[in-house]
Amino acid sequence: MATWDLSNTKNHVFICNGSSCDRAGAEELPQAIRKEISKRELDDSIHTTRTRCNGRCHDKCVVITYPTGIWCCTVRGDLIRILRTLVFSMEQGQVKFDRVLIETTGLADPAPVAQTFFMDSILSEKFEVDSIITVVDSKHISMHLDGHDEAQEQIAFADVIILNKTDLVSNEQLDMLENRISQMNPTAKCLHAQNCNVALTTILGINTFDVNHKLEIDPHFLEDHHHHHHDDMVSSIAFREERPLDMEKVNQWMSYLVQEKGEDLLRYKGILYIQGMKERLVFQGLHMLFAGRPDRKWKENEEKLSQLVFIGKNLNKKELEKQFNNCIANNM
Repeated sequence: MATWDLSNTKNHVFICNGSSCDRAGAEELPQAIRKEISKRELDDSIHTTRTRCNGRCHDKCVVITYPTGIWCCTVRGDLIRILRTLVFSMEQGQVKFDRVLIETTGLADPAPVAQTFFMDSILSEKFEVDSIITVVDSKHISMHLDGHDEAQEQIAFADVIILNKTDLVSNEQLDMLENRISQMNPTAKCLHAQNCNVALTTILGINTFDVNHKLEIDPHFLEDHHHHHHDDMVSSIAFREERPLDMEKVNQWMSYLVQEKGEDLLRYKGILYIQGMKERLVFQGLHMLFAGRPDRKWKENEEKLSQLVFIGKNLNKKELEKQFNNCIANNM
């Protein structure tokens, strides 16, 4: 019989790992949790136990932590069920709502939440993602960026970043923070706030997730002389090109990126000028979930220009630049 020394244990995590959960793919969850605990060197203070629900677990997979008693379900399945219920209730005239706001925990990965609205056919028809908003503690964020990958990833996924507690830092510190954030995510809009007091019109109904709108890239990010002094895991690379691109080569490149680099590509989006096409081609991706389609026609006096931004981990700028340049159409 196995025994454990639990004298230093502060939390006990019960992970539902019965056969019904395993059939739903939940066997990966215990491994991910234990890996994260070991990564943070918390093995002595957090003890995990696999348990079974004998088929009574409908959420697949449930995690219970003691002594706090917080229940955490796999995000995507739980979210799909709740949103589908809301849609059904609205169609039956039982409820009425204009939008759904989803708040995740401080350590949550925003990717599964955003992907839910693209992977589920009903939700993709009934909902559209307005914006992903990340709140940043201006006073303490630097130490989190230096020590936790999650903080960098949440900044990478954001369309809008609220720099909160700006009254607790100097202008110089704030400028340094904004420059650092710009290197991770040059397309996110930064708002300054105290006590998270921002106008709702700046965060709701703004459609910043939609690439059909103008792709705004921080101008400082595009300056060649702009350097940063942090070895951040998350970084970003932007490309601008006036020459048209070859559609077939772009398709091959994107297919390669999704299959081979999708795990490291947190977000990537762009507007492309394709040879022989009268319309702009817009695309957007989250990890290995990618979509691209023709948009409106180029306007008569509009500058035809391709703009792409890749935000991810361990990006190889020279490799991506070489691959992008290979997509430029040959002169006819």
